[in-house]
Amino acid sequence: MKTSLTNPKKTLTVVTSVALAVLVLASVGSLYLGNKSVIAQEETAFPSREKTISVTGTATSSEAPDLLVVKFGVEIQNKTAKEALDANSLSMNQIIDAIKSVGIAEDDISTASFNISPVYEGYEDQITKRWTQELVGYRVTNTVTVETTKLNSAAEIIDGAVAVGANRVDSVYFTLSPEKQLQISDELIGKAVQNAQKKAENALVPLNHKIIGVKMVSLSDFGMPPPPMPMYEMAYDGMGKSSAPTPIFSSDQDVSTTANVVFIIGSN
Repeated sequence: MKTSLTNPKKTLTVVTSVALAVLVLASVGSLYLGNKSVIAQEETAFPSREKTISVTGTATSSEAPDLLVVKFGVEIQNKTAKEALDANSLSMNQIIDAIKSVGIAEDDISTASFNISPVYEGYEDQITKRWTQELVGYRVTNTVTVETTKLNSAAEIIDGAVAVGANRVDSVYFTLSPEKQLQISDELIGKAVQNAQKKAENALVPLNHKIIGVKMVSLSDFGMPPPPMPMYEMAYDGMGKSSAPTPIFSSDQDVSTTANVVFIIGSN
């Protein structure tokens, strides 16, 4: 009868050697795969970075104004504040009645400013030789603004107001009403975006790229130039009344909108 004996030390040595070999192979494989991963990343640098182009498009339109704005009023000085205020109020009531008589609705008239201020005159005291100021009265200024769609009534408004006491005309201009501004703005937005797209496409042609998406769109505020002062002149006869209608001329206004668009691009 044969007895098989196994040496525990040899078995342990063999198992340990096999495990170590497996561990070494796994480490080498991992290192190899890791190097391959690094190499792949280096060969395709920034694979997830998207390419974009930023373009600003504009759209402009020349529009006829639909709103007349006239700002005028009365400035009166008197010895006391009450006297100046009473005289100013009387004159202003007459002015309001006059512009209503030419067809201007009360809703189209609003107070632009009202002010009561002391008036001083300066002189040099002959005894002390010091410069001194003396209160000589009070000045009351009241101005109103008329906003109307009756564009041909500018001359009637100014002449009628001056005839009954208005002694200052601060501004006269034609502009676009808020309703028309909103309408034109909506129309120009689409044209501005189309203009931006056309610019981007033209720029990408020599680069052999094309638009594949839109990343961002930002719109600027609706742009209008400052209200122009129309050319006008006032003619008076010897009594201080207008001897001829005051000519007022309006002109078209250029309005614009811009759109900033960031397009996502790719190769053709």
